Amino acid sequence: MRLLILAWLLPLAVLSPEAMARACNAGVVFEDTDGDGRRDRGEPALAGVQVSDGRRIVRTDALGRWSLPPSPDHTVFVIKPASHRFPSGADGLPVFWRHVVRSRQPALRYGGLPRQATRCHDFALLPGAVAAAEPLEVLVFGDPQPRTAIDVDYYARDIVAPIVGAARGAPAADLGLTLGDVVSDDLSLYPAMTRHTASLRTPWLHAAGNHDLDFDAAGDERSLDTFRRHFGPDTFAWEEAHASFIVLDDVIYQPGAARPYVGGLREDQFAFLAAYLDGLPRDRRLVLAAHIPFFDEPGRETFRRADRERLFALLKPFTRVLLLTAHGHVQRHHRHGPADGWSGAEPLHEYNVGAACGGYWSGLKDADGIPDSRMSDGTPNGYASARFDADGGYALRWHVARGGDVAMHLHAPKVLRAGAYPGVGVYANVYMGEPDSRVEYRVNGGDWRAMRLSDQPDPALRTRNLLDDAAGQLRSYDRLPEAVETTHLWRGALPTDLGPGDYLVEVRAFDRWRGEIRASTSYRLETAAP
Repeated sequence: MRLLILAWLLPLAVLSPEAMARACNAGVVFEDTDGDGRRDRGEPALAGVQVSDGRRIVRTDALGRWSLPPSPDHTVFVIKPASHRFPSGADGLPVFWRHVVRSRQPALRYGGLPRQATRCHDFALLPGAVAAAEPLEVLVFGDPQPRTAIDVDYYARDIVAPIVGAARGAPAADLGLTLGDVVSDDLSLYPAMTRHTASLRTPWLHAAGNHDLDFDAAGDERSLDTFRRHFGPDTFAWEEAHASFIVLDDVIYQPGAARPYVGGLREDQFAFLAAYLDGLPRDRRLVLAAHIPFFDEPGRETFRRADRERLFALLKPFTRVLLLTAHGHVQRHHRHGPADGWSGAEPLHEYNVGAACGGYWSGLKDADGIPDSRMSDGTPNGYASARFDADGGYALRWHVARGGDVAMHLHAPKVLRAGAYPGVGVYANVYMGEPDSRVEYRVNGGDWRAMRLSDQPDPALRTRNLLDDAAGQLRSYDRLPEAVETTHLWRGALPTDLGPGDYLVEVRAFDRWRGEIRASTSYRLETAAP
């Protein structure tokens, strides 16, 4: 038997590198009906499944076979068909990719992507998927970004544990996305983060962020090697009955430049996008998930305009597109139009998701020992969810960490002088608000009056900034970020001509997806002598 095995291995050992690449850049996709990870007798091959090396896409033939052109270093992955699901690996993440690294790699601090033995690639898929008639429930985490093991513990207790508890042993969602900055530069924290995320029992996908880079890499090409070792390809597609999800690395690393990174896309990513989008119906729901927003920050190009216009040209034929990004540690919506290079029939919606770590796990700790962590626009830290319906529609929601159903907060004075000039207001920070949102208030059950959109920083956060400024010693390990202008703050003037007494202030806002939401506060009017 040993002689037979050696006789079989010998021809492979003497193959040229090109022949070896060709021999092992092929495989079979099959349905693993018993879930043991091996193709057993009677387990069917799967035809028509898409397999890619990140640039080219091929489909399996009637026998489930696929092959790609030879390449010395690459990652091969399966584009999950809506009809099946992937098995989970030992780390709890879906197994849909294999690395082939034949060349010697430069040493990187966090391990990079070391040389791996050449191996052929058979991929197992499991039967069963989310029923098309049922909504697809997706969890979306922006910027968990722990710097230390202490921050990892905050992530586990503040974000993950409440979701696990609410799920009561069931999968927390049908799919999960982390939109980059899985960690904050210390890539050795990846295993701990994955262990906590895997407890959600949900197929989880990761986009790369600027804090996920190997900063000791010589250039952009190898700057995500450690990320890829843990999470697989940096650009790929994943299909459910309700939508096609495209995860993109949109961080261009520029070592030595004035700006170490900029938003943009590579040539191989455009090749992959063109190949993948070409085979989709134009009314298919597309969800693009990335880290850096596709819009620019005021006064500077944060995403390369030429790349954005090229991407938007590929997306223009599609009538149902949603963009999900993170990075800014604020909560906002952007509707792309001609000024951004989008020329579709309707504005292109980008939801720039707030951060799981909020203001970088900063601020005073609560009774559970978890920092306040609100973001610079005043939004409390947390996570988003998205629901995709069979008809292509979607609904978005922000969940405050351990915050129940809170959707906005109010800020108002506790006491004013009766008869004073009515120059003081109540402010409503509506976390999912947009400029056209309807926000109204009333005092003591009176008529509802419109509040106006304000360009001020969130006053509740500004108050905490001032307390930090005035303190003679540190109030917390890290203070909360400075309050900045928010896109979802409304103001209404408080009346002072109602006579002394206590007055109830109610605010209602009309969320695009949830409908009416409410909050209330109160203030008191007192008489005073000059």
